Amino acid sequence: MIKWITKLFSSTQKEENTDNMKPEVHEHQKNNIKSVSKKYLIVGLGNIGAEYVNTRHNIGFKVLDFLAKKESLSFETVKLGALAEYKFKGRSFFLLKPNTYMNLSGKAVKYWMDKENIPLENILVITDDLNLSFGTIRIKPKGSDGGHNGLKNINLVLNTQQYTRFRFGISDQFKKGQQIDYVLGDWDEEEKAKLPERLEVASEIIKSFGTAGLENTMTTFNGK
Repeated sequence: MIKWITKLFSSTQKEENTDNMKPEVHEHQKNNIKSVSKKYLIVGLGNIGAEYVNTRHNIGFKVLDFLAKKESLSFETVKLGALAEYKFKGRSFFLLKPNTYMNLSGKAVKYWMDKENIPLENILVITDDLNLSFGTIRIKPKGSDGGHNGLKNINLVLNTQQYTRFRFGISDQFKKGQQIDYVLGDWDEEEKAKLPERLEVASEIIKSFGTAGLENTMTTFNGK
């Protein structure tokens, strides 16, 4: 009986000692573990409708269409847009083309961000930019809307400007008073010839954003 009690006490003591040897996980460490996400929401801005397909303003849609075709992905009509899921190196990229029209893009972004539980830092918004020459790339972790109605609505709905945007230059080669016609106009022949190479680079940016991180992606691609 005494031997049994001694054995039990010894076993319990070993368990206690083993527990004491386990590394302590602080609350902030737990939060950091929970915050690591391998889901990314890639939003291409544009307008739905056949008349907008090849317009400069729809470069966001065009980038996602290019990547989807390259990777043999299909877009599915879902709530507030068209969605395709691209899996690459253990990450899930949700490619979203909002069907809300440009001025209400934020509604779709917020819905899918919440639905898939994607953190703000894992959102990349692709948009056209008049202030950059054709095909020039500018990736920034935050910023103002720059007069872009799509970004303006996203800022309003998310109540923040702290999300990554990928600006694709469409240049500003239009006469005074013709900005709307230019933005909603088709690419010219020279631009069409150069687009495939630019779209290839754009698709690599998306993959780099999720695998190499924002800082490395900016260093590699900004100004290219």
